[in-house]
Amino acid sequence: MVREVLVVEDEPDIRRLVVLHLERDGFRCRTAANGPDALREVKAAVPDLVILDLMLPELDGLEVCRRLRRDAGTAAVPIIMLTAKSDEVDRVVGLEIGADDYVAKPFSPKELVASRPP
Repeated sequence: MVREVLVVEDEPDIRRLVVLHLERDGFRCRTAANGPDALREVKAAVPDLVILDLMLPELDGLEVCRRLRRDAGTAAVPIIMLTAKSDEVDRVVGLEIGADDYVAKPFSPKELVASRPP
């Protein structure tokens, strides 16, 4: 079971909403607001799950996902992309570079919590 989740989201209200719902379900959460901070957080302690926005400042979510997948220590960490990009091509690209699931905004927090990979 997933115990610790890294929520990578630059919008403070969305980040708080995701954390609130995950913590209600018993998960511990850490957060990052941009790509470089996300990579630092993962390096400090590998989470059990990453919820990753695509449109991040400094380093986008696609590149963060690519880097996590290339690193042997994080290659197997489940990643759920949470993004406003909901076109089919965006979903396919996200899944092809290594996301385990793709949730489009606007989203249901309950659905997001339920979509976590095993």
